[in-house]
Amino acid sequence: MNQATLHLMKLCVGVEQVEELAAFQARRLAEHGRVWHLTRATPRRAAELLDGGSLYWSVRGSLKVRQRLLGFEAETDEQARPRCRLLLDPELVRTAPRPIRPFQGWRYLAAGDAPPDMDATGRGGDALPAEMVEELRRLGLW
Repeated sequence: MNQATLHLMKLCVGVEQVEELAAFQARRLAEHGRVWHLTRATPRRAAELLDGGSLYWSVRGSLKVRQRLLGFEAETDEQARPRCRLLLDPELVRTAPRPIRPFQGWRYLAAGDAPPDMDATGRGGDALPAEMVEELRRLGLW
């Protein structure tokens, strides 16, 4: 991933485990043929985000998974308020957990601040199991 790449981060409200997000998105993909997240604000830096950017999901206070951003669609809700559909790659890529404070909406995330992807063994860039890294960080020891 390019260091100049720009990402988004978003709280995954109401989800306790990454598997819940995966199940929800699998249903949406089966029903609609694509995966998206609807948000109020449209990113102004869309071109930068689409140059390799991802949406990093915060699950229970930690960035734990990401999805590549594929595009944006403007639309309106039932009350004619503007909305933005973030089109997402269906593949969920687990990341080494990184604690993050709650926030509203979405936030930009610089590539240098993004947590590394985990490998097939469940280890992140820290070469320790993700759960152990998360607990050490929570305790202020990492």
